[in-house]
Amino acid sequence: MAKGVLFGIGLLLFLSRPIPTDGMLVDRIVAVVNQEIITLSEVEKSIGPLQEEIRTEDRLERKEKIREVFRKALDRLIEEKLIDQEAKKEGIKVGGKDLEGAIDEIRKRNAITQEELEKALIKEGTTFEAFKKQIEKSMMRSKLLLWEVKVEPKMGEKELRDFYQKNIDRYQRNESFRPGSILFVIPRDASPQQALEIKKKCQKVLDKIKRGEDFGEMALLYSEDPSSKDRGDMGFFKRGDLLPAFEKEALRLQVGEVSGIIRTDFGFHLIKLLDRKGGGPIPFEEVKERVQADCYEAEMQKAFKEFISTLKQKAVIEIKL
Repeated sequence: MAKGVLFGIGLLLFLSRPIPTDGMLVDRIVAVVNQEIITLSEVEKSIGPLQEEIRTEDRLERKEKIREVFRKALDRLIEEKLIDQEAKKEGIKVGGKDLEGAIDEIRKRNAITQEELEKALIKEGTTFEAFKKQIEKSMMRSKLLLWEVKVEPKMGEKELRDFYQKNIDRYQRNESFRPGSILFVIPRDASPQQALEIKKKCQKVLDKIKRGEDFGEMALLYSEDPSSKDRGDMGFFKRGDLLPAFEKEALRLQVGEVSGIIRTDFGFHLIKLLDRKGGGPIPFEEVKERVQADCYEAEMQKAFKEFISTLKQKAVIEIKL
């Protein structure tokens, strides 16, 4: 987190519309951090991007999911509030030229004009001035973290080798894998209730497979993926070729194993890993520089958590849930 400011239109995700939380329509205080408040609407805005995913869960799952993401969002907002307070205490400021340079960088990276940026912000329900203040806050946080969160940049050979062994999955040779897929498409205009009904159909097919029905036969009968004609066999792919959520689950499986229900932008999937080739760890000597960078990043994350923990210990935090 201390490597620099994270620029990009992706920051707008945190300014999305709030998600309804079972009838709680009136804004209220949900936490007080050193006499500064965090409101319900602030938390709801930060979980806005998860709105559609949560709405497709059944009622019990939805309540549990809302509770989980709500608490994580609140924890993050508390941490941000503490960082902002510490930055103010230390007198950290962002110069006008630096701020304008950051916004110019956003425009360049997204190949958009100032007018296009402002229109995109309006579409997301915010203003350029609010966006500018958000960028300024992000830059102040980064400055504070660069100042406060430090680790020794050089690790010894033993520490690097230990890190390599503990994280050996990161350092694997390219491998190919062959997934089978059963897809239940969710139309773009589907309501939450319609999505839930589609998920129930997917669950029924998964239950049949668990009882011994053949995956390929189920793909022929039910899958809406083009691979259905090949009994769900999608052929071989390399890492990075497929949707992240789909690929992550496929690579987690053992050959012959079938996944649970996986949601992507296309719909609900059942995945069977049919085969995999290649792979195996890359020798330490060949990835030593990568290991050093990863180890440094891990130490930075550890130092950041310790810094946040220290701020929390010194703070007066009241949760009003």
